[in-house]
Amino acid sequence: MPDETPAPDARSSLDLFRLDGRVALVTGGTKGLGESIALGLAQAGATVVVNSRHPDGCDAVAAELASQTGQTCVGIAADVTDEAQVDALFQGVVEGCGQLDILVTSAGINIRHPIGDFPLEEFRRVIDLNLTGVWLCCRAAMRLMQPQRRGAIVNVASALSAVGLAERTAYCSSKAGLLGLSRTVALEGATDNVRCNALCPGPFLTEMNRPLLEEPDKVQAILDRLAMKRWAQMHEIRGAALFLASDASSFVTGTELYVEGGWTAQ
Repeated sequence: MPDETPAPDARSSLDLFRLDGRVALVTGGTKGLGESIALGLAQAGATVVVNSRHPDGCDAVAAELASQTGQTCVGIAADVTDEAQVDALFQGVVEGCGQLDILVTSAGINIRHPIGDFPLEEFRRVIDLNLTGVWLCCRAAMRLMQPQRRGAIVNVASALSAVGLAERTAYCSSKAGLLGLSRTVALEGATDNVRCNALCPGPFLTEMNRPLLEEPDKVQAILDRLAMKRWAQMHEIRGAALFLASDASSFVTGTELYVEGGWTAQ
C-alpha cells in the first residue's frame, strides 16, 4: 500500500486558520450563532454565502459582513427543509462562487413544551429543520466535496446533544441525532479528505433563547449547571467554528467540540 501521509506543512500555526480562496456556505446565517460564525469565517478570508428563507435578510446580512470584512459575501435564500430548494441553493453557490469548500449548518428551531402537551406537528417541525434539513444539506455538500476531494462540514448541534433538559424532547432528539449524522458523514468522506464534525454550543443569548429571560427560575436552573456560571457571548463561538472549518483541524473528523462553559463536564 502506498504511503499517503501528507507532506509536512510549512505554514505557521496561525496560517492554518486562514481561509483565503475558500467558499463557505452558512445556513441560518442571518442571525444568532450562524451570523456570528459567518462573520468569523469572512474575517479569516473566506468568501461567505449566507442562507436563510428570507431574501431581504440574506442580502442585508451579506452586505453588512462584506462591509465589515472587505470579503465577498452574498446571500442566497432557500428553505433547507425543501429538497428542491436545497439542491438549487448548492447549485447557486457553485455557479456564483465557483466551488464549495465549507458548509456550516446553523439553521435550527427550538419549540418548548412538556411532552404531554407537545403537538405532533410541532415535534415534526423541529425534526424537519434541525435534522432532516441538515441531512439534505450534508448530502448536497458531499455530492460536491467528494469529487473535488476536499471539504469541511460543521454541523451546529448543541450541548443538549449530550444532556437532556425538560420541555425539549424535540430539540434534544434532533440535536442528538446530529451527532450520529455527523459521525457517519465523516466516515463516508474520510478517504476523500472531506471532514465532518459537530459543533455543540451551550447557552448563548440568541434570539431563540431570549424568551427564557422572562422565566428567571429557568434561567437560573441552566446557569446552575454551568461550571462558568454565565451566558456565552456571541463572539465566543467563532474560534471553535473556525478551527473545525480550517486546516487547523485537518486530522479531526467525526467528533464533537463543546462550547458550553462546562455543562457536560458535570
